[in-house]
Amino acid sequence: MSQAATQADLTAPSRVAVQDRPRTGSATRLVRPVLMIGGIVVVIAGAAYWWLQGGRYVSIDDAYIRAAKVSVATDVSGIVSQVAVHEGQEVHKGDLLLKLDPRPFQFALDGAKANLAQTVLNVDAMKSDYQRMLRDTGAREAQVQSDQATADRLAALVKGGGVTKQEYDDARYKLIGDQRAVESLQAQAQAQLAKLAGNPMIDAKDTPDYKAAAARVDEAQRQLNDSEIHAPFAGVVTEVDAAQPGQYLTASTAAFGLVSTENVWAEGYPKETEITWAKPGDPVTVTVDTYPGRTWKGTLDSISPASGSEFSLIPAQNASGNWVKVVQRIPVRVRIDKQEDGPDLRSGMSVEISIDTGHLRHVSDLY
Repeated sequence: MSQAATQADLTAPSRVAVQDRPRTGSATRLVRPVLMIGGIVVVIAGAAYWWLQGGRYVSIDDAYIRAAKVSVATDVSGIVSQVAVHEGQEVHKGDLLLKLDPRPFQFALDGAKANLAQTVLNVDAMKSDYQRMLRDTGAREAQVQSDQATADRLAALVKGGGVTKQEYDDARYKLIGDQRAVESLQAQAQAQLAKLAGNPMIDAKDTPDYKAAAARVDEAQRQLNDSEIHAPFAGVVTEVDAAQPGQYLTASTAAFGLVSTENVWAEGYPKETEITWAKPGDPVTVTVDTYPGRTWKGTLDSISPASGSEFSLIPAQNASGNWVKVVQRIPVRVRIDKQEDGPDLRSGMSVEISIDTGHLRHVSDLY
């Protein structure tokens, strides 16, 4: 091959490349504005979508798990005879937790029952005594009638000298004495009848004395029952070591704690500006820091009628004029749906809450 042909072959691609350069430059100039405009459109569309969806969800990251809890105590004093649970034990409603020595309470109950029985006997005795008083009064009234007849007869005889004045006076004074005795017996009978509530045939159970004695029996029975502490709800006991057998436990003193495993909820404190569209019944998603990757479903149970600052010991005073507007926090409560195979939710755990208000923004909201 000749040297001229070879040089022609080498220069041919260069001519082709030179011919294609104007076309590539035109394509680049066309794509660049399309990309710029498209990027702006995508950003605007994304921002619009974010704004339209932004008012639907309320996210709360300062929320905590709460659970019903109670300090186990009783209203009677006594010596601890048995602690029926151990630390961290799960109990059911009605399970025995702690028992005081029942003997003092049993003695008091036996004494109250004996007093009640004695009250019944006393009422029966009063009813019999009232009937005796009526009979004594009747006998005295008969004696008064006899004395009256004797006095009348002697009054007629004393005028004719048939009896002495002394005999007549004795008969008259005896009549007066028997009359006073009848009045005394009648007063005693009335007093006895008053003790029977005005009913001589009253049942002992209807008398005030019986009711008072029965109340003492009920109180003694209540104290005996309260010497045993039972779980008011299902949960887990804690700080059990604070109570030991042989310890004297005074009334209203907490023995240990019980935290519910059934009545569990989440409590959050969103800003007042975030709950505009939130309402009880909204679905909620809950995530727990302790269990990453797991979620719980729930329902917005309630929204507090007052801000958190309203419950502070020293509320803010704005009357001085040095007022600074601060966004308030409104407590909300979320009912969590229990997962049968899920991990335990413990009171105080940190959680994040997302409330789906279902509210969608519209372009008209901008006007």
